[in-house]
Amino acid sequence: MSFRRKRGHEDDDQEQGGFRSKKRRTNEHLEIEDRLESLILRVGEKSTSSLESNLEGLASVLEADLSTYKSKILKILVECAVKLPDKCTIYTTLIGLLNTKNYNFGGECVELLVKSTKDSLKACRWSSARYLLRFLADLVNCHVVSAGSLLQLLDNFVDAALEEGVPQVRRDWFAYSVLSALPWVGRELYEKKESELDRMLGSLEGYIKRRRKIHHSALRVFLSDHPHPQEEYLDCLWHQIKRLRSDMWIEKHIIRPYLAFDSVLCEALQHNLSGLVPPPHHPSTLYPLPTVVFRMFDYTDCPEGPILPGQHSIERWLIEEQLTHILMAGFKERKECAAQLLSYPLKNKIPLEYIIVEVMFGQIFRLPNCPQLEIAYGSILIELCKLQPSTMPQVLAQATELLYERIGVMNVACFDRFVTWFSYHLSNFQFRWSWDDWDEALTQDPEQPKAKFIREVLLKCLRLSYHQRVTDIVPETFSGFLPDKPAPVFKFAVEGQPGTAASNTMIAAVKNKCNPAELLELLTEVESDSLRIDVFTQSLLFLGHKSFSHSFAAIAKFHPVFKALADTEEAQICVLRSTWDLWKSHQQMLVVLTDKLLKTGIVECAAVANWVFSKEMVQEFSKVYIWEVVNITIRKMNKHVAKLSREATEARRMIEDSESESSDSEGEEGGGKGRRGRNRPLEKPSEEAVEKLEERLEAAQADQKNLFLIIFQRFIMILSEHLVRCDTDAVDFKSPWYLWTVGRLHQIFMLHHEQVERYSTTLETLLFTQDLDPNILDVFHQFVALRM
Repeated sequence: MSFRRKRGHEDDDQEQGGFRSKKRRTNEHLEIEDRLESLILRVGEKSTSSLESNLEGLASVLEADLSTYKSKILKILVECAVKLPDKCTIYTTLIGLLNTKNYNFGGECVELLVKSTKDSLKACRWSSARYLLRFLADLVNCHVVSAGSLLQLLDNFVDAALEEGVPQVRRDWFAYSVLSALPWVGRELYEKKESELDRMLGSLEGYIKRRRKIHHSALRVFLSDHPHPQEEYLDCLWHQIKRLRSDMWIEKHIIRPYLAFDSVLCEALQHNLSGLVPPPHHPSTLYPLPTVVFRMFDYTDCPEGPILPGQHSIERWLIEEQLTHILMAGFKERKECAAQLLSYPLKNKIPLEYIIVEVMFGQIFRLPNCPQLEIAYGSILIELCKLQPSTMPQVLAQATELLYERIGVMNVACFDRFVTWFSYHLSNFQFRWSWDDWDEALTQDPEQPKAKFIREVLLKCLRLSYHQRVTDIVPETFSGFLPDKPAPVFKFAVEGQPGTAASNTMIAAVKNKCNPAELLELLTEVESDSLRIDVFTQSLLFLGHKSFSHSFAAIAKFHPVFKALADTEEAQICVLRSTWDLWKSHQQMLVVLTDKLLKTGIVECAAVANWVFSKEMVQEFSKVYIWEVVNITIRKMNKHVAKLSREATEARRMIEDSESESSDSEGEEGGGKGRRGRNRPLEKPSEEAVEKLEERLEAAQADQKNLFLIIFQRFIMILSEHLVRCDTDAVDFKSPWYLWTVGRLHQIFMLHHEQVERYSTTLETLLFTQDLDPNILDVFHQFVALRM
């Protein structure tokens, strides 16, 4: 004890110096780790030296530091395998070189990669797991992993694809993962294990031929396969792999730096992959949804120069895979992302601009949902035009023309996205466009897709500009497509109209700064409930018509009056109807005000749904904005349910954690309990509070289910009436109105598939029964097949 105290006093004299020394050592350690990380991440970038000499030098540097920084180096390499899949072969070559110098390190690296693959599968990180499988496969080429053990791993994945009694989306993912690794390792397996490879491919072919593709129609951008087939993603990759197989597994696209080191690598001892069996299916697991491969160009669309790879060539898949990864990894930094896309390594061998545009539109039109905000893709396309002004604008204009020509067979959800993108793009290039090329739409029925597209684009341009500017951008011949000048239509400005006197009195009272209670008292003099609501809503919103802010301030000030008047669903529909009567020429104002009325709780979601499907709104039914309103309403309900679900789950978890902590801490000393209490960030909620939260959640879920039931029931009613009427009149039921309406039904299923899926059994029992017309029932079956 005295020795310890003595040492302590001695240390006091040198405390500052010792601390600085320790801190200096820590800083040096971190600096070296950062330097190693930088060296590893930057290998393969532009350099004065060759890639091979850079890899050789880096392998020597890392080997020298393995004794001290091995765990850090391993961690960085595994992260690179997941986050930089386009440099997969560079990092496998690096590991191959390190394996020749240090066999144990190679083994530890393989073990960590296998563990990371297992962890990714358990955590449902599907992209990471697929990149790791590809990385392990490529290590066979570097003589780090034995071909036999990789085949065993691939066979385990194939077995998961052949498993019965599990969702097809799970089986598809395992089949796709195996096929997507074969371009890297197919040749090596063909040379060393040809019979085993053929047997595995035979099993996969059997599965791909047997699988159901009911979902295919639901995910297509175009309803027609002319001129470009819209293939299901697994079918398309299978055809590409078959073509690669017929070419003896030789492709000319993947950069393979390990070939330069073959004489060194082939001397190394190989490692066997430890057993990796995919985790079993659990009902709560969400798997990646199937997709349809978007095609809009073939080699005839590209001018003279590099030829566009065919749709079934593996090169087409490899290029699209890499460009998609660049896009998804860098979409938040639009300038950098655009520059990376245009500096694609093999740009001189392919018509790069065409493939970039096709990939970009494939992402914008992706069903059921766009992977990122649509504006992210629009902003990157603008940057691409700025960086490549000699070619990119022309390719984009060509793409727009092709899409416009095929708009008659375009999915309705994609129609909306095309309108949004095109109007945004025009707004960034002074709204210049060769409108005269589209003059055929002038003689078409306004409900035909081309005419509707031009009208909706100009309406969206109005949101991004002002009315006179939109009027100036189109030729006079297109004046029929121009939107009305946005202005309020205040019905009580007309003398003699019922309610005019009450409206004038109310406006005077508001201008004299009356409070909500006084205004409510004033409104009791109006005879009927509906007229009272009409007078109040129109007058108040007319007073706030100058801007969104004015309208919001008016709603906020007289919120109690709204709540008192709109106390039933019928009254809420009256509020919505009065708002529409005032702002029918200003679609954006209608969308924004409806959203505000929902957020402030003045109207309920069910009231909005019933209003949209009411007879008064028949003439608006085929306009895009009304579906914007419907989707805002559904999203509002979904967010409300999700918020309550999170709160209830968290509160229940806190109670359970608290109970387990209490039992664990029994018998501990008071000091220990104090420390535990200080670490707990929130107080434990009471059982009663949690039960109330859960009751609110149940009520919200009941409202959500009711909302979907209202919407789908109304769809079924109006579509069934149309089909019966057409059958009676002996006319073709596939009118523009029918195609639009059934497209909207399909859109609701797709956009909100995660929420609708919870109630699919109820919907099947109550609404989508077997006696329903097959044309309507097919839409429901396609939705159900998404997760089958």
